[in-house]
Amino acid sequence: MDRVFIETKIMVDDAGAIEGLAWPFGTPDRIGDVIEKGAFAGARLPLPMLFGHDPNDPVGAWSEALEEADGLRLKGRLLVAEVARAREVRALVQAGAVRGLSIGFLTKKATPRKGGGRTISALDLVECSLVSVPMHPGARITAAKSATAALAIAGALHRAAMAISTR
Repeated sequence: MDRVFIETKIMVDDAGAIEGLAWPFGTPDRIGDVIEKGAFAGARLPLPMLFGHDPNDPVGAWSEALEEADGLRLKGRLLVAEVARAREVRALVQAGAVRGLSIGFLTKKATPRKGGGRTISALDLVECSLVSVPMHPGARITAAKSATAALAIAGALHRAAMAISTR
């Protein structure tokens, strides 16, 4: 099984809902691999959500996989109400200590690239892990949400609106 570590956008809420960009199209990872749009077409859901590619450390499940223009986007849920480890992982994500996603897959069709790496056009997606050290330099976390943060933002917007309306 091939493993590719990439940094990604991850958003997670207090109930464990999480989403992220698991593979950005158009740029190679650090070893030169590029995965083409269409390669993820056969993804079978639900997909295991592991921590650090450890098959003995499942923390949730990915329920949605969409190939969009920018890459493979996943949506799922950390099992925070059911699994203590998932609550720990959610805290790590919200604190910014865990910032990436890494896909585990079996290559079905690939061609070598000049300068190293492969262009992968077909694969079997096996799992997607939350990781602290991602491989793909083009993807990154933009936010880790919590109800507390959302309430703080809403409060700031309300105060700004009140300040504008009193002028």
